[in-house]
Amino acid sequence: MSAKPHECWMEAALALAREAAMADEAPVGAVVVRKEKIIGRGRERKIELHDPTAHAEILAMREAAAKEGDWRLDDCALYVTLEPCAMCAGAALLARVPLIVYGARNMKFGAVETRVRLLDAPQWNHQVASVGGILKAPCAAVLTEFFARKRAERK
Repeated sequence: MSAKPHECWMEAALALAREAAMADEAPVGAVVVRKEKIIGRGRERKIELHDPTAHAEILAMREAAAKEGDWRLDDCALYVTLEPCAMCAGAALLARVPLIVYGARNMKFGAVETRVRLLDAPQWNHQVASVGGILKAPCAAVLTEFFARKRAERK
């Protein structure tokens, strides 16, 4: 798949990240795509829901699974603005998602390539491919701007 379709879906995830920022949540957005259609959307909602698992990816996969009536997302792609953490990468692995596409690297908790390479273990019964750096600059910028604003508010 060329970068252009990836950019289209990442733009949708980026719009959700901006929604999260407006709700004063960490600006991360995710979409699940099946057959050229978004079937799941999520944005960070940990504060709103008082739920440490309410990451954008988890919420997008939950919506997609509920909509499809199946926990297996084996013909879907997960697009997320920030490299998934171990929980989210693990959930995608367990949901049988074959492809994760992300924008910015997660320097603190990235579990696809930055901190650990969770998906690369050959022992898994399912393999997940990944593509990083799609719309990296705007994905990183929304995070940088949000946290700069939060630091300025604390002063």
